[in-house]
Parts: sequence; C-alpha cells; structure tokens
Amino acid sequence: MAHILVVEDNENIREAVAQYIRLEGHTVTEFAGAAGVVDAIGNGQVDLAILDIMLPDGDGFMLARRIREHHSIPLVFLSARDAESDRITGFELGADDYVVKPFSNKELVLRVQALLRREGALDQNESARRRWKHGQSTLELDRDTRYALIDGDQLSLTSGEWEILWYCAVRAPRVVSREAILSNCLGHLHNGSERTVDTHLSNLRAKLADADWFETVRGYGYRFTGEPG
Repeated sequence: MAHILVVEDNENIREAVAQYIRLEGHTVTEFAGAAGVVDAIGNGQVDLAILDIMLPDGDGFMLARRIREHHSIPLVFLSARDAESDRITGFELGADDYVVKPFSNKELVLRVQALLRREGALDQNESARRRWKHGQSTLELDRDTRYALIDGDQLSLTSGEWEILWYCAVRAPRVVSREAILSNCLGHLHNGSERTVDTHLSNLRAKLADADWFETVRGYGYRFTGEPG
C-alpha cells in the first residue's frame, strides 16, 4: 500500500482525512504545518501528499513549489479558496487535484485512490505485469520476475536500469526528476549524483534500441513516452 502525507493545520479535518485513508490500508504521516514536509518526502518513500493551502507557518502554494523542485509525487490541494485564480495557480504549480472545503472524505479518498492507480503506487495483481507501445515496438515489464521484454526479446538490464525503467514507465506521462530517480532507484549508490542518473539513462536508451522511449526535460529530468497497450 501507499505512504501518504496529510498536511493540514485543522486537527479535526486532518485526523478525519487520515483515518479514512488508513481504512484503505495506506500509511499516513500527519503534519500540522509546512515544517518538515519537504525533508520527509526526501528521506522516505512517499507516494502522495495532500496539502492545505493556508498553513500557520507558510503558504501551501510555496510548499508545493519547493516539493516540485525535486520531487514528482502527486499533490492534492485542500482549500476553502474556490476562486478560479486559486485553482489555476494550484494546477500551474503542478497539483494533480484541487479539492474545495467543505468536502466529502469518501470522495477525497476515491480521488486519492485514482491518483495512486495512475502512478502505479497500489499493489494490484493485475498491475504487476505492464505493457507499453512506442511506434512499432512493444515493451513488457514484469515487476515480480523483474523481466523486461522488447518485442518479445529479453533485455539484459542492471538492477538500477530496471528500477529506473519501471519507476518512470508507471509514472508516465509525468516528468520524473533526476533527484527522484536517484533517491528511489539508485539509493544503494552512496556516492551517486545526478550525473549518475544521466549515465544510467544513456545505457538504458542504448539497450532499448530506441532513444525516443525517453524524453529529456532539460534542467529537470526525464519523461517516459511509451503509451499503455
């Protein structure tokens, strides 16, 4: 199951949201303000964050901006501000959803579940094996056996290359930052750097025999361009 952050200064709202999410089997870490949120995301495997916009120690929009500098996890805003300009600002900052207070906890959890399914963060038997198409090529990945097949031929990938390929593919079409790849896929490399990520991607592209499976987003990271199929 997923690890979700709930950042909300209203204790009643925060605890109610956290309880509903925990009932779905997920792990929830609660924050009453912005302090510590970015570090928590950087230090552990966090799959999604729910952010209140009006926090006692900062602005939720600014918090989202800081998160987006290094991380590509889904973000859901909670806010009593329902003006179109606020919604637009939220989505421009990279929000995946914007929920206006008051809201239904059940509906919020359903929205969260939908985002987690999109991100591949839910453990589901049917999602252990995935297939993508790009042009005339077909890529198949099996999370359980860690096989990777391109047009039926098995690829010889290192552990790091396989992790990067799966991590980026299940998050497509989102752009994944180099830092996120480094921390989530290459964490075993104690002296790894963002240049290490570029080297792994270069090798991975060569093995896929088609560099177009990945798009480089200059100054940020990579986007997997295959289409589910």
